[in-house]
Amino acid sequence: MSKTIIISNRLPVQLEIHNNSIISTPSVGGLATGMKSVHESGDSLWLGWSGIPTEDLKKGDDVLIKNELKKHKCVAVDLNNNEIDGFYFGFSNRTIWPLFHYFTEYTEFEHSTYEIYKQVNQKFADKIIENLNDGDTVWIHDYQLLLVPQMIKEVKPDVTIGFFLHIPFPSYEIFRTLPWREELLEGILGSDVIGFHTYDYERHFLSAVQRILGYDAEFNVIKNNGRGILVDSFPMGIDYDKFHEAAKKNSKQKRSEESEVQFEINKHLNADNNAKLILSIDRLDYTKGIANRLKAFEYFLDNYPEYHHKVRLVMLAVPSRSNVPQYKLLKNEIDQLVGRINGRFSEVSWTPIWYFYRSMPFENLIDLYTSSDVALITPIRDGMNLVAKEYIATRTDKTGVLILSEMAGAAKEMPEALIINPNNFEQIANSLHEALSMPIEEQITRNTSLQKRLKNYNVTKWASLFNEALQNVFNVVEKSTVLPLDANAEANLIDKFKKAKQRILFLDYDGTLAAFEKIPKNAKPSPALKERLMRLYNLPNTKLVLITGRDRETFNEWFGDSPFTLITEHGAWLKEPEADWELLEPLSDEWFTSIQPVLESYADSTPGSIVELKRYSLAWHFRNVDPVLGNRRAKDLKATLQQLIANNNLEILEGDKVIEIKTSGVNKGKSACKMLLNENYDFILSMGDDWTDEFMFRELPEHTHTIKVGKKETVAKHFIKGTKEVVGILEKLTM
Repeated sequence: MSKTIIISNRLPVQLEIHNNSIISTPSVGGLATGMKSVHESGDSLWLGWSGIPTEDLKKGDDVLIKNELKKHKCVAVDLNNNEIDGFYFGFSNRTIWPLFHYFTEYTEFEHSTYEIYKQVNQKFADKIIENLNDGDTVWIHDYQLLLVPQMIKEVKPDVTIGFFLHIPFPSYEIFRTLPWREELLEGILGSDVIGFHTYDYERHFLSAVQRILGYDAEFNVIKNNGRGILVDSFPMGIDYDKFHEAAKKNSKQKRSEESEVQFEINKHLNADNNAKLILSIDRLDYTKGIANRLKAFEYFLDNYPEYHHKVRLVMLAVPSRSNVPQYKLLKNEIDQLVGRINGRFSEVSWTPIWYFYRSMPFENLIDLYTSSDVALITPIRDGMNLVAKEYIATRTDKTGVLILSEMAGAAKEMPEALIINPNNFEQIANSLHEALSMPIEEQITRNTSLQKRLKNYNVTKWASLFNEALQNVFNVVEKSTVLPLDANAEANLIDKFKKAKQRILFLDYDGTLAAFEKIPKNAKPSPALKERLMRLYNLPNTKLVLITGRDRETFNEWFGDSPFTLITEHGAWLKEPEADWELLEPLSDEWFTSIQPVLESYADSTPGSIVELKRYSLAWHFRNVDPVLGNRRAKDLKATLQQLIANNNLEILEGDKVIEIKTSGVNKGKSACKMLLNENYDFILSMGDDWTDEFMFRELPEHTHTIKVGKKETVAKHFIKGTKEVVGILEKLTM
């Protein structure tokens, strides 16, 4: 039976070694709660770090941990202190975390921590593969494991992989500063479904993929070597019923059952009929905007003195990453701000800020949620922020006002809140005044809509929708039917080649025999390539044809003295060994005068693009153009050209980052078939990477071995990854 394997940095249970035994307690975080339904239903497995470094384990502890985790359907990935420091505290939280939250000034680019990050990601991937069976589904979570999807896909190409990022994905301009940007993007793209909290993050990711990797994206599907990868937004919900029911229970408790926190809250509220509480709950993190929030509260007290003695800010800051220098500095800054504000405004019977630097049990959180008139949630940047949703869920009488930063992902779903810019102290102060004076009827109207939405789209719904997308991804994304040239297919090809009596090979050049270059003229063949081709040519009864879209002059310079057959400009020119160039079709360049100025105009207005003049065709190359701009200009150019070439016996070829205009009817397929006239080849091989090579694949005889270089949409029978694999095949043919 197939299973779902869930992977996260930490497991959904917390382990503690006590008196030679393992004590496990369930985690209470949003991910553990959200994935609970997926994990408990059917056959599933959860992989992650146990939370205990290997150095802290005594002999036999690993067996105890393994057995305890087995009860919870979990498997541990073992990490030592060096790995934890480099992977988690290093690259994850000193590189990815600050950069993805736009804190470039805190971002460290250390090669040593990236190497450890990569090693630990490989550890996770190896452990997943070790527990993976055919038909299983893999769901990977968050920024600590960005490389894992591709690591799995390389070993298990048929496994379905989902990836969800729980933090923001930054804009292209921020992400591009990463030295390892290509590796991280390729790592994520090993997934079949990629999820984000908001459309903004999804849009930033698609932009980075297009601009950095150059992959095409149609709507929210990325085309990567023939694979379709679905990218979508799935805003994470909360366990609404858990918080709502806890709040109901809290409202019915007797005075003797109240917690110490509730007792102190009630003292403040009972002191004055107009007493109000403003709630602030966050991890102590620079992304949460706590310092700005305190300064805005100070601004509020300065500008609205009528709230002195009546309003108190209850600020809970949960300790986080206290060994990281920026967090130590932040703690000092918060302590000083709280001290200064309380020092300025406090009186004998009133302190404006209650400050708690600790975590609180769930019951005390409910005390705070249900007793606070306003929740002030103002992160500078936040992937989602579930506290905002939890506060609304606990308002059983539908009163209370949420003030929420527009920079939190939750703001997209909660427009009824008072949405503020976390850097605008005046706006925050005014919003506090509006919230504290808002009529009850308006509060109820706003919260009725919010609660309905949060109840309907809860955390279980979130997990269900993502899992549904994962299970149905191949119904949404067209799955390629072309087969890889695996070991068996390759062996069969080589065997037929060697047994054949008469052989012919049609080999494309750019993207097949040679990798693409930013400047096309720089793709000159290496001595090693020429020597390899000569070995093929020297095989008995073997005809070698290099067939390219390149211009005749360039190919003559590169291969004119070689004994191969050369076909250039997509079939316009032919050169047989020891013969002059021959024009295969009656062609004219008279149309250049109307088309060339258009191409040059687009080149002038599109930085990085160039116009290539061939003898009987024109090409506009945009490989070095920003991918988004290039694709847009290419569409515009194509539309313009289609009007110009009407009734002129011309056609447009769309190649790999190139648009070419040539006389209609001239193509590689037609010219390749001419090479077969009056000959009886019992082995034909055709290899190419471009759309223009599809003419060969279509028109050559059925028994032709057609191979696409790169997994793209094709009529070829097989595909291989790239030019290195082409070299490998040619080497084996000559062995």
